[in-house]
Amino acid sequence: MSPADDAQPMEVGGRTLRIGHLDRVVYPSVGMTKAEVLHYYLQVAPALLRQLHDRPVTRIRWPEGVGGEKFFEKNTPRGAPSWLRRHTLPASPGTDDEGTMLDLPVLDDLASLVWAASQGALELHTPQWRVGPRGAVRKPDRLVVDLDPGAPAGLAECAVVARLVRDRLADDGLDTHPVTSGSKGLQLYAPLDGRRTAVEVRQYARDLAHELAAANPRLVVAVMRKDLRGGKVLLDWSQNHPAKTTITPYSLRGRERPAVAAPRTWDELDAPDLRQLTPDEVVARLGTVGDPLGEH
Repeated sequence: MSPADDAQPMEVGGRTLRIGHLDRVVYPSVGMTKAEVLHYYLQVAPALLRQLHDRPVTRIRWPEGVGGEKFFEKNTPRGAPSWLRRHTLPASPGTDDEGTMLDLPVLDDLASLVWAASQGALELHTPQWRVGPRGAVRKPDRLVVDLDPGAPAGLAECAVVARLVRDRLADDGLDTHPVTSGSKGLQLYAPLDGRRTAVEVRQYARDLAHELAAANPRLVVAVMRKDLRGGKVLLDWSQNHPAKTTITPYSLRGRERPAVAAPRTWDELDAPDLRQLTPDEVVARLGTVGDPLGEH
């Protein structure tokens, strides 16, 4: 049987998609199949699409599941549906060296999201800026600080540092939202008013990280040198560069066991058993406590 013979038509968001290998095991450690991956994305779509809206998406694809080969994909692949929204944009917009032009997809409707997931795109990464309907790159509407622990530091240390970052950003009038990354650490997002350029936001984040590292040298580091990171939390400010992307809240992660980049409340960061959340837990939380990011 050819791959085309296996494909099943699905009506999604007013579009007909042909999706094959629904019984393929994507996460062998728990037996989670491609059909279950698609079901997860359908369940979280309202919250996830708010985060994807108007943002070009870099995908990390595992066509054969997390036990197989993976690859990064920025450009829209051959064979993508003709209705898929896409924009030709510079690789590093708003900088002196904007780099090569890329053909970037925007997954801001249900059919586009399911199409990407059906291609094995488990991880969806987005920049801190959005693009207008005619392809104009807008100034960043959020600042992100990625908290990456160096062993033996872990998520508990990230939670401590997260409060340091939150309090410092509050001094500048910024409201901060935590997201456990689905990997080792967590991210902090702060909505911006869109007045500053990406270069200005990146410099602000860099200065903030170095300021907090200087004030808390036993716990915080602002440079990526591995020999300096043991037992500390790296404040990775670099993801505010216009060429960089960050795992999108509610995206799955391509790890051995399925986990999600999950928006959390500040009260949850107080829990002594703070950990990364599974897809089922994230779906359940959306049904009980809602989306901690709300309209952000």
